[in-house]
Amino acid sequence: MPNRKYTPYSKAVYQEASPNLKTENPFEEMMGRFNIAAELLNLEEGIYNFLKVPAYQIIVSVPIQMDSGEIRVFEGYRVIHDVTLGPSKGGIRFAPDVTLDEVKALAAWMTWKCAILGLPFGGAKGAVKCDPTKLNPKELEKITRSYTARLIDIFGPERDIPAPDMNTNEQIMAWIMDTYSNHVNYTETAVVTGKPVILGGSLGRLEATGRGVMIVTMRALNNLHISPYGAKVIVQGFGNVGSVTAKLLEEQGCKIVGISDITGGYYNPDGINIPDAIEYIKKNKVLSGMPNAENLTNEELITQHCDVLVPAAKEDQITAENASKLNCRLIVEGANGPTTADADPILNDRNIMVVPDILANAGGVTVSYFEWVQDRQGFFWSLDRVNNNLKQAMENAFDKVFDTAAKFKQSLRIGAYVYAIEKVSGTLKLRGLYP
Repeated sequence: MPNRKYTPYSKAVYQEASPNLKTENPFEEMMGRFNIAAELLNLEEGIYNFLKVPAYQIIVSVPIQMDSGEIRVFEGYRVIHDVTLGPSKGGIRFAPDVTLDEVKALAAWMTWKCAILGLPFGGAKGAVKCDPTKLNPKELEKITRSYTARLIDIFGPERDIPAPDMNTNEQIMAWIMDTYSNHVNYTETAVVTGKPVILGGSLGRLEATGRGVMIVTMRALNNLHISPYGAKVIVQGFGNVGSVTAKLLEEQGCKIVGISDITGGYYNPDGINIPDAIEYIKKNKVLSGMPNAENLTNEELITQHCDVLVPAAKEDQITAENASKLNCRLIVEGANGPTTADADPILNDRNIMVVPDILANAGGVTVSYFEWVQDRQGFFWSLDRVNNNLKQAMENAFDKVFDTAAKFKQSLRIGAYVYAIEKVSGTLKLRGLYP
């Protein structure tokens, strides 16, 4: 990669375009960054209004009969933000506290992710308001099939392609594929991604998001002239994304000095053995009691000294209240929305490079695209081919975002939004409006 100087942002434009950045609404958080990029692009009002509003916001009732015999009705959502670049693509989450605004924000982020990675997809997101921990597998299957049946005219390999997200997995994707296939009277594997490999899933899909985080971390370290060998990394969150990221960064020579889960943070300045930590959590379900590490709160962990901080847990972890306390040179956002909009100017002032979520964690949707391509071709790739294609796609996307940020003298986050919005708006202008 060419040697470039990192210039974080132009403060005047940032504040002028979005003077009030503090909000707890995820859609408004997204719009705060969108507004800055739109201002920089001088986006015409009509295009701005088109892109800020989801194309579809669907709310469905999801009735099932519980094992007890009781009939319960859950609420389901599917938001399709944009289809300018192609059919919509996005995961489905099961969560008791999910909101329509959250799903709207996630759908918009998917639009920008797909644009940044050059995928022929628009953005979508779905959810069912339920608590999976209080449901048995049969009840989860009923909810999945009922939700799919109510969206049968929305889903489709050329229309809208779901995928796993929070509290959903490859088994749930298999139920979606089977339900859809029964409705259309033929087996359609390309209707959903994140499936088991035996049902047309792709090798490398489970590790894809974490691998993508690792790839852009290495790219960013190179840009900052930090050697990965011995670079200290803290990974907040040790689920699929966090654990894979930590494992792969350790394999690249990094020293993982902190990890965390719902029980707290675990810190060792001399390094944590990640394969041992993965085995420990497999046996014990949580990191609590893990040996050879100091137990801290999650809030304390992210302020410890490191070169790289990877927030891979929940949204709103880095805020205006703690951004000044961070002790790192690079943040790579493995989670969606881990940094609040009002924290951005503080991080920029401190010259902390942030690889934003819409770039950093786009490895998942990229390999989902590879899975969709393989299903449509009926020809499946080796793991090496999947990983090599992912590496090339993530590195190319990082370079394009970096160049855009440099051109507009902005942070990587705003550079990512500018690049994505410019691509989608340019395509929209060429296509025009129908009728």
